[in-house]
Amino acid sequence: MEDVTEIPFRILCKEMGADVVYTEFVNAEGLLRESIDGPRRTFNKLRFSEEERPFGIQLYGSTSFSMERAAEIATDQNPDLIDINCGCWVSNVALRGAGAGLLRDLSKMRDVVNRVVSATHLPVTVKTRLGWDADSIKILEVARMLEDEGVQALSIHCRTRSQGHKGSVDYSWIPKVKELISIPVILNGDIRTSFDVERAFSSTGCDGVMIGRRAIAHPWIFREARHYLETGLVLDEPTLQDRVNLCLKHLFLCVEYDGEKYALISMRRHYSGYFRGIKGASKIRLELSRFKELPPLVSYLKSLSDDGRMAA
Repeated sequence: MEDVTEIPFRILCKEMGADVVYTEFVNAEGLLRESIDGPRRTFNKLRFSEEERPFGIQLYGSTSFSMERAAEIATDQNPDLIDINCGCWVSNVALRGAGAGLLRDLSKMRDVVNRVVSATHLPVTVKTRLGWDADSIKILEVARMLEDEGVQALSIHCRTRSQGHKGSVDYSWIPKVKELISIPVILNGDIRTSFDVERAFSSTGCDGVMIGRRAIAHPWIFREARHYLETGLVLDEPTLQDRVNLCLKHLFLCVEYDGEKYALISMRRHYSGYFRGIKGASKIRLELSRFKELPPLVSYLKSLSDDGRMAA
């Protein structure tokens, strides 16, 4: 999830109970183009902290050469695994032959995966979709091919590329894939609650669940799901004070890793999630986005009362 799953957010997700976290997807071609002496925005996406482990670097690209070289560069950073993104549906990625675009050329996908696996001693995983569209669902063929090429786990977003995030997910393909291959199969798509997590495991036999968009809006999902799976009990919704506390922690982590100026900007992507459903949320988000210095922003957050109104 570009520009969102940075180090501070990943640390919070780990603290909330996520087993594994990944970088935002890293453009292989962009990584190769960067000069050592020039701006290193793409390379900086490979950074991580030790508290994130187990941790993966996610790569995407349109050529086997760039993906091979990017895998070598990523391996030098010493993550725990490398993930190949074969699932991004957005046009400026997929229509250029990267991400889900590889679903239209399985020979190319095979070559990309083969070159990445050969370029690293680390485990390689893949995230993909059911197919390009409803008329070309190839997930069974893809799954078998990926296992043959040495991929060690497969995450499947249970929609086609043409669906994007619209329409219904189709979990029925997960058991079919499980029958074909022996590597772990991880389900992704429309996991919003603890009940969704339990249903995914019980109805499909998947080996794991990957949570993306819901984690941005509600980082507590990992803690809630783990608690429900272990006890059968549902945790209370986080209070406004819980939300403020986590938001402050996130803010301070952003300052620690990227500096105050960038933190003030990057946190604007997260305010909507932290305060969704709270009385006065729109006003809170608007006020938070206006701050240009850290001290008044922190003071404002601390002044929020637990009933959703500003403290007197």
